[in-house]
Amino acid sequence: MRKVAIYGKGGIGKSTTTQNTVAGLAEMGRKVMVVGCDPKADSTRLLLGGLAQKSVLDTLREEGEDVDLEDIRRTGFSGVVCVESGGPEPGVGCAGRGIITSINLLEQLGAYADSEHLDYAFYDVLGDVVCGGFAMPIREGKAKEIYIVVSGEMMAMYAANNICKGIVKFAEAGGVRLGGLICNSRKVDNELEMVEAMAAKTWKSCSLSMGWRVEQEEVSP
Repeated sequence: MRKVAIYGKGGIGKSTTTQNTVAGLAEMGRKVMVVGCDPKADSTRLLLGGLAQKSVLDTLREEGEDVDLEDIRRTGFSGVVCVESGGPEPGVGCAGRGIITSINLLEQLGAYADSEHLDYAFYDVLGDVVCGGFAMPIREGKAKEIYIVVSGEMMAMYAANNICKGIVKFAEAGGVRLGGLICNSRKVDNELEMVEAMAAKTWKSCSLSMGWRVEQEEVSP
């Protein structure tokens, strides 16, 4: 099973990118689970036909600790398994805590145990919030491949650069690697050139920092 995390600043289009990618894989016959790691709990809405999904944190608040796997996941487009971590009540707690609670609960309930029935697990993660919970898929090796959605906008590239720093920091301990940048065009002047230049420098920097051999590798689904 390949575990993939999609990062990017808020509003960059990572949830749409994740859901479209997952839908394409599902249509190819792959078995996929999506874990939404954004407090807005909108990472699976398209896969569920526009309907909102009850989050893990909301379920725990209402039903206590005694929950089953089917209480926190739903089946969406073409059999995709959908989970939303959710967030705390407004003004209370840390939003990143939802990610930690959700992933730990999924592991406890055996969501990953029968991995031969899952080809991919995707995590859709907010990337411009400096909080330990949002770094969990990188820090603890929950995801092995990180893809960053970026545009030619300055804040999108700033967030992407910070995410890359996190990958470098936790690469040895968690075994995570940068898969690449995904350009979601905003029609900024010289956008493609800027994103390509950032990708080249980021790849070189990550490779040198972690002792990787710089080479291009063709990856198929």
